[in-house]
Amino acid sequence: MSEVIAKAKMAKEASFALGVLSTEQKNQALLQMADHLITRQAEIIEANAEDLERGRQTGLSVSLLDRLALNESRIEAMAEGLRQIVELPDPVGETLQTMTRPNGLRIRHLRVPIGLIGIIYEARPNVTVDAAGLCLKTGNAVVLRGGSAALSSNRKIIDILHDALDASAIPKDALQIVEDASRSSVDEMLKLNGIIDTIIPRGGASLIQNVVQNATVPVIETGAGICHTYLDAEAEPAMASDIAFNAKVQRPSVCNAMETLLVHESFAAAHLPDIAQRMKEANVELRGDKRACTLVPGMKEAAEQDWSTEYNDYVLNVKIVSSLDEALMHIRRYGTMHSECIVTENELHARRFLAEVDAAAVYHNASTRFTDGFEFGYGAEIGISTQKLHARGPMGLPALTSSKYLIEGSGQIRQ
Repeated sequence: MSEVIAKAKMAKEASFALGVLSTEQKNQALLQMADHLITRQAEIIEANAEDLERGRQTGLSVSLLDRLALNESRIEAMAEGLRQIVELPDPVGETLQTMTRPNGLRIRHLRVPIGLIGIIYEARPNVTVDAAGLCLKTGNAVVLRGGSAALSSNRKIIDILHDALDASAIPKDALQIVEDASRSSVDEMLKLNGIIDTIIPRGGASLIQNVVQNATVPVIETGAGICHTYLDAEAEPAMASDIAFNAKVQRPSVCNAMETLLVHESFAAAHLPDIAQRMKEANVELRGDKRACTLVPGMKEAAEQDWSTEYNDYVLNVKIVSSLDEALMHIRRYGTMHSECIVTENELHARRFLAEVDAAAVYHNASTRFTDGFEFGYGAEIGISTQKLHARGPMGLPALTSSKYLIEGSGQIRQ
């Protein structure tokens, strides 16, 4: 029996006991997990150093190494995410609807755990903790398959969380990590119908497309983040500069970072050179259309494929547009329905943008970097869903539940 099947079966068996635990029991386990992360953070940092050294040797970019890196503040943030999940309402058992039919049947529609969730993700070891906390709080067992780059970090984190669960009501088998870093382990997870109830991929476009195209297990799709910021003709210059800079530079390796800056031609003529200089001083490589290159000497001309590339790096596309309509058309063509922003003082333009842009998160005068479960008050997130089914945007606790109907009668039979 392969590692994937063995661990998935153990997690599935544990899911039945986990699914009926009380909120108090689950919260107590999460608090113990948070405490263990803090008291044993030195072990995590030591394991993470192995991953970072291996990443440098294999040529990981600076931005990907940043995604991989853990330090005391990031581990504290992971623990705080667990504590925040504890403070959130438990959706399991919530009554969505009640009704009494004319024949006397009493029907209740309740939230329940999904069961066993498989999560496939790449280089960010904080996802290991976020996913564990969110899944366990909602009564779901979870099988994690992280990327090879973070294997040492993830293995150590799971060991520590298992030790925390030993003293809790949650069976530690409900939390599993697949250590086989080969492509075959992913392929195997995608076909475990009847064991894994749903798969959630987190990562780049190639990983997500592989999962979506090859899974027979149901998939909740999280999308790549080709995010745009549009600086309208009536944008306030200082605000526009700050929002654009934050959206690109604050953490370029994540999915809600801006990849393309759209600038109205009248605003660009007056302000784009200053914004471009600020970006250059932060070591951002700029790639623009012909008009942008004319306004900003030394800017590299963008190729067609650049507009549909998620860089996750210090690279930014710049396009000058003649109208809001042209900006909307560009976003429809190249956007991934993740996060889009307009900066403007024109309320009519803002309302049009908010209404017409089809994305999980649409912003007016705020950075796309806020598309995040922690920032939205969810404590953590399982991913940013860009699909249109039951979960869209940052996926917190309710997104990790299903539902069932409980029907009570007094001998009714259908005629």
